[in-house]
Amino acid sequence: MMLVIVSLVTAYLIWFRSIKRPLSGPRVWPLVGSLPGLIENANRMHEWIAENLRTCGGTYQTCICAVPFLARKQGLVTVTCDPRNLEHILKGRFDNYPKGPTWQAVFHDLLGEGIFNSDGNTWLFQRKTAALEFTTRTLRQAMGRWVNRAIKNRFVPILKEAQVEGKSVDLQDLLLRLTFDNICGLAFGQDPQTLTPGLPENSFAMAFDRATEATLQRFILPECIWRFRKWFGLGMEVVLRQSVSHVDKYLTNIINTRKQELTDPQFNGTHDDLLSRFMKKKESYSDKFLQQVALNFILAGRDTSSVALSWFFWLVSINPRVEEKILLEICTVLMETRGSDVAKWTDEPLGFEEVDRLIYVKAALSETLRLYPSVPEDSKHVIADDVLPDGTFVPAGSAITYSIYSTGRMKFIWGEDCLEFRPERPKDLPRERPSIPTNEVDRGGGAPPPPAQRGTGPQGGAKNVTNFILEEWASDGRPPKRLVPNSCQN
Repeated sequence: MMLVIVSLVTAYLIWFRSIKRPLSGPRVWPLVGSLPGLIENANRMHEWIAENLRTCGGTYQTCICAVPFLARKQGLVTVTCDPRNLEHILKGRFDNYPKGPTWQAVFHDLLGEGIFNSDGNTWLFQRKTAALEFTTRTLRQAMGRWVNRAIKNRFVPILKEAQVEGKSVDLQDLLLRLTFDNICGLAFGQDPQTLTPGLPENSFAMAFDRATEATLQRFILPECIWRFRKWFGLGMEVVLRQSVSHVDKYLTNIINTRKQELTDPQFNGTHDDLLSRFMKKKESYSDKFLQQVALNFILAGRDTSSVALSWFFWLVSINPRVEEKILLEICTVLMETRGSDVAKWTDEPLGFEEVDRLIYVKAALSETLRLYPSVPEDSKHVIADDVLPDGTFVPAGSAITYSIYSTGRMKFIWGEDCLEFRPERPKDLPRERPSIPTNEVDRGGGAPPPPAQRGTGPQGGAKNVTNFILEEWASDGRPPKRLVPNSCQN
């Protein structure tokens, strides 16, 4: 018996050495693979991945399950930040790299078959339908109304009150509430009013947060473990079930009410939200599909926009040179469009034509997303054997992770000053730089172009938030005189 055990252990170690030899990146251990390093660096995950990628030249392969028959397929993970590979995955061979069964199983209870949890024709249909809606002037105007009203009547007054009272504020929490109210209004025409005096809690927002957190915990555990906990109602699976049930009831009530309003000839209100637009189409959509559309839309625009805005204002606050250029550009545009009376600058929000002229502000937002992308990493499933542009072979059944965070921090892509916040950078880039835009990478690739590129949609709203706040800032007289051109000073 002892001889058999020794033989098996010896055979495994020989096999393990053979499987380990071609791998690069973090250290791989018997059975558990590179999971110990992953767990050890959980609190600095993005930087840890970036360090490994710098060491390996932009791509490495590791094993998270060093078990025979699994290590070369399901246990193999390719990690890359090479722009050529990203373009190949998200554009050139997009059909070969879907989200895959693992991703879909993890998110199914929360997102169903919505756009962020579907592949193939289901994804393509929802993508085309949503993109078509975003091209309409009415939805763009609706977004403007929700955003501008929330900023002017809620966000700015809270900031001014804190300034007068000398209190600090949690800017990220305020921005999270702001984007949540806006995205709910744009998605299904309901304002949860989380950004109001006193910052009240909202049951729908809390249930959505708990469901998202519980869903993300599934990624940490092997599928067999979280499925076992789901079947027997253990741990966070209980929270997930209860939270999803609350979200379902909330959205079902909204859909039923909207149906009655749309069929009531005496109803005088207007519905230009995304949910109503889907319900007005000739196609007949199930309530479950409509609910998934709204829920996926909220997930797309809430955290992504608030995180991007938080990083943007932090970066501007610690870079006086950028701050000065931004205020100068805003003052210049407002002088040309609204005259020299500074008091009138904030009577109305910036129009779309005025926003389009703020080239440096757009560059600063793009530079923010380069350094701090809203989605730092994403993973795909490999359908068929493939070879990446850098020569890396990826077998069918394995996983591939592309690190957007690392892409923005590589010297071989952006130069020696890659860690500096420099909005002028896009104008200086040579032609060999990444040909796939950051916002295209951030949305997971594919066509058509995202709403944010057209100034609409969730992250298009982020640009409106930025410009409105900076407009208030530039006209308020509070920035140091050196930051405001003489013609713009009170």
